[in-house]
This record gives sequence, structure tokens and C-alpha cells, in this order.
Amino acid sequence: MPDIIDLIAQDRKASDISKDIKDTLYNKAAEKIETLRKEVSDSMFETEPYNPKGGMETETETEVDQEPEEESQEDG
Repeated sequence: MPDIIDLIAQDRKASDISKDIKDTLYNKAAEKIETLRKEVSDSMFETEPYNPKGGMETETETEVDQEPEEESQEDG
């Protein structure tokens, strides 16, 4: 953004200023799209959410369902 202000202050051509504004907006939009792309793909395929600071969050503990064993009672 400071580049755009510098262009205006230096009395550059309107086409140069317009081109710089357009490039800045395209770059910001591309960054947002890249950020959202991973979230959308994860939600579509039902995977764990993406954590950009720590990578993919993985579950360290696995839960195992075990059926309780029936004790046999002997009538003695």
C-alpha cells in the first residue's frame, strides 16, 4: 500500500497507479483463496482441520472399544 501512496505523491500516470492497485488486490485475494482452499477441501472430504501454525492436528491417543468379558460362575 505505501507503494501506491508513493506513486500518487510522485504524480505518476493514472494507468501505473491503477495497475499497482489491481496487482495489490489480486495478491491479497490470492492469499485468502489459498488459506480457504485447504479448509474447504478438508470439510468436503471430512478430514481433520488444518492448523497453519502446527500442520495437521493428529490424535495421539487411540480409543479401543473392548467388550467386557463375561465371567463364568460355577455352582459348586
